[in-house]
Amino acid sequence: MTVPNRVPHIAGAAAPPLKVTPASPLYLREDEIRRGIELLYFGYSAMIRGADAILEAQGLGRAHHRALYFIARRPGLSVGELLGLLGITKQSLGRVLTDLNGRELVEQRIGSNDRRQRLLLLTSAGAALEARLFTELERSMARAYGEAGQQAVTGFWAVLMGLVPPIDRPQVEALQG
Repeated sequence: MTVPNRVPHIAGAAAPPLKVTPASPLYLREDEIRRGIELLYFGYSAMIRGADAILEAQGLGRAHHRALYFIARRPGLSVGELLGLLGITKQSLGRVLTDLNGRELVEQRIGSNDRRQRLLLLTSAGAALEARLFTELERSMARAYGEAGQQAVTGFWAVLMGLVPPIDRPQVEALQG
């Protein structure tokens, strides 16, 4: 099940404009790089906080969340493809999938072309949990995107894609199409 594109309703008055110090023309200096690392860390921590609370109440962790997210994005994803996306060991993914299967959040089907292949799908309970988790992340991202504006979002995406090793970029780009 894919999650539909939604524009969240953000209650209350518009947020005050972001107070972001412009990057120095010497943006490759250590101070500027450290600032970017810190903002990435603090932004991610704040964004994921609500989802973490939902996961904790379910006895799940971030590895479970990442698996649910990518299975929702690409229903029928093979276990091997998920391994590649997550960049974790087969053993670690095995534990996560065993847990998600046992909780009836994910189901595995045998591939039609290759019977050795295991294709992953969310159950209705898994889709509902993933949608709740996505809503938590979506609120934060939509607010931040709205405050920053389209050009800043495009620049942010360029920086994040720059963090992805060139060999992995086609895999990331494939998620968009």
